[in-house]
Amino acid sequence: MTEMPALTTERLSVRPLTSEDFPAYRALEPDIPDDRQRATLAWRVASYSELGALLQPPYGERAITLRAGGTLVGLCGLVPAFGPFGLLETWPRDPDEERARRFLPAVGMYWMLDPAYRGNGYATEAAAALIAYGFGEMCLQRIVASTEHTNTASQAVMSRLGMRLDRNPEPEPPWFQVVGILDA
Repeated sequence: MTEMPALTTERLSVRPLTSEDFPAYRALEPDIPDDRQRATLAWRVASYSELGALLQPPYGERAITLRAGGTLVGLCGLVPAFGPFGLLETWPRDPDEERARRFLPAVGMYWMLDPAYRGNGYATEAAAALIAYGFGEMCLQRIVASTEHTNTASQAVMSRLGMRLDRNPEPEPPWFQVVGILDA
């Protein structure tokens, strides 16, 4: 599989991260120490070519930038995911062995926006570009996204993308409280 190209929408570019993105990248998660942020960004930048060399899918985070001016406003990406997708209503509350048997592989989608740029539809626009690429070029069959019960903004993005929302009645794990599922 080849490296994912930059994806463009009317207002955005979804492109690979570069080391030059560090100041804006750093600002997205200010509570994480600089050295950890630098190491994480370097790993993400290296992963594009490393995955390509191994003929693996172009997983990983991408920069969401404004086409007018190139400002980095957030991150999004596709990642391997393993969870109770579509099974939350019957997800067993007992033996770990039974729970693991019910986990399914899928491709997870991720987005995160700088608070100053939220409320403009950028997450939906970037995620829609990833979905089109994932279903069209990568031939994916299912894309999922997950969030907490309280993250109504992400749940709204999932709904606008046409995802079916499954709600976990249990508080744990927090990343599986609400799961959006979109099949090709």
